[in-house]
Amino acid sequence: MGSGEEDTGGGGGAVRGAVLKALVVVGGVLLLRRLRRSTTRWDHARAVADALSGEKFSREQARKDPDFFNLRMLTCRATEMVDGSRVLYFEQAFWRSPEKPFRQRFYMVKPCPKEMKCDVELSSYAIGDAEEYKNFCDRQKDQRPQPEEVIADIAEHLTTIHLSWCGRGKRCLYEGSTPPEGFPNNWNGASYFSLDLSIHKNGEVHIWDKGFDDEGNQVWGTKVGPYEFKPAPKSKYDDMFSPLNFSAPLSLEKKLDKAYVINDQ
Repeated sequence: MGSGEEDTGGGGGAVRGAVLKALVVVGGVLLLRRLRRSTTRWDHARAVADALSGEKFSREQARKDPDFFNLRMLTCRATEMVDGSRVLYFEQAFWRSPEKPFRQRFYMVKPCPKEMKCDVELSSYAIGDAEEYKNFCDRQKDQRPQPEEVIADIAEHLTTIHLSWCGRGKRCLYEGSTPPEGFPNNWNGASYFSLDLSIHKNGEVHIWDKGFDDEGNQVWGTKVGPYEFKPAPKSKYDDMFSPLNFSAPLSLEKKLDKAYVINDQ
């Protein structure tokens, strides 16, 4: 009888040990999942900042469609905020006069708030002294406004769009739009404007911004689709009209796929 009681006690201890071991394993998996998700949020933000950066042109689109101009889009890192958000300098110009940008902005790139169903929050801001920043990316770093000046020159908030990863098998990497009500704008008779943005695996960035009046009539922006900015040839000495040298960021795509492995299970 005593022997039977000993056997029962031993079996119970083994069961308890197995349960504790299982709890430790499950707890480790949950912790790993939380860490992976936390890391992934910033991976997305860095991926978007990197994809926006560089020199891109709409020259191919301008050749095929008279509704589009050949524009140069140039973006580069300006500084980083205390919370890790990246601040990018962005300018657009006609390709024949890159030294005279007609649009200048700061972009702030960071992860979406955890409660939102998106991956990256991209906000644009006016520049306090835009003249001081012309051709910022083309200059040597010691000839640019310094990080503390950049932060001081972040002026009026203009837009915020929330980008989501497109998923496996899609042509795009990220895409997003402004809210349906858009953002205030008074250029050329507009009262508000909307913006659609997508980042593609071949390095392209598609931007479609449109201005509307109070009645909802479009008063500026293209009506047939977005501007398609494609990466410039790697060498600045390449002929302006030579075939573009596209290099798809495959490593980035693989990184994002791996980052989503846990979420897909």
